Amino acid sequence: MHHGKPCWFELDAARGGLPAASDFYGKVFGWSVADSGMPDFTYLLASHGGDMVAGLMEIPPGADGIPPNWLIYLDVDDCDAAAEKIALLGGTVMKPPADIPGTGRFAVAADPQGAVFGILQPLPMDPQPAPETGAFDQKKEGHGNWIELMSTDPAAGFDFYAELFGWTAGDAMDMGEMGKYQLFRWNGTDIGGMMGLGNAPVPCWLPYFGTNGVEAAMQRIRDAGGEIVSGPHEVPGGAVIAVARDPQGAHFAVVGPREATP
Repeated sequence: MHHGKPCWFELDAARGGLPAASDFYGKVFGWSVADSGMPDFTYLLASHGGDMVAGLMEIPPGADGIPPNWLIYLDVDDCDAAAEKIALLGGTVMKPPADIPGTGRFAVAADPQGAVFGILQPLPMDPQPAPETGAFDQKKEGHGNWIELMSTDPAAGFDFYAELFGWTAGDAMDMGEMGKYQLFRWNGTDIGGMMGLGNAPVPCWLPYFGTNGVEAAMQRIRDAGGEIVSGPHEVPGGAVIAVARDPQGAHFAVVGPREATP
């Protein structure tokens, strides 16, 4: 489909915490959340403006000790081949390829530094959706807008993902004591950045969701019981970002203009 593009965002909520998570993100992003109808498994689908943008589920059995978190999925042409390549490149396949009826084939992996991510081979669609559409759409609020890797070795991380997904290097910005912030591109467009570990306790990926008015989004996050961890910060290009934590502890970020625009 669109090999290397962010294609899905999945929240692992606390056990028993799905109703509260649905309410929180509905208030923050205006998402409509409904049950997917999967048999013997509760998986909620969040939509915005007619697009499916995220999935919500409880932390699965056997994952005790893992805190609530967001998992970013990347599109791959061949899930099994990508899983094999991840292992060859020094990563770890944590959940081997398996089918999701009506959706495609997926796997969950970690890069050589330990950051966890998912891969998804969607079922063929006719007509083929445009590259800029879907859960990751930098022109629509309430959708994925940016992805960010915090790593103990971001240079090695870039090499890993570039080989796996064909990402190319964009501009690099000096952040002083924080080191270098390396932008990376998919299909010629900047889609994310990589940096040192910073305040993150372990290597991880952070999803950014677009919003029309970051200041207002920050207030909605607070009003709904979440916490602003960092920001607002203006970034090159004039956008503003803020990093947040939902009431159950999952981290995410928002990006957009400081104030709402028409």
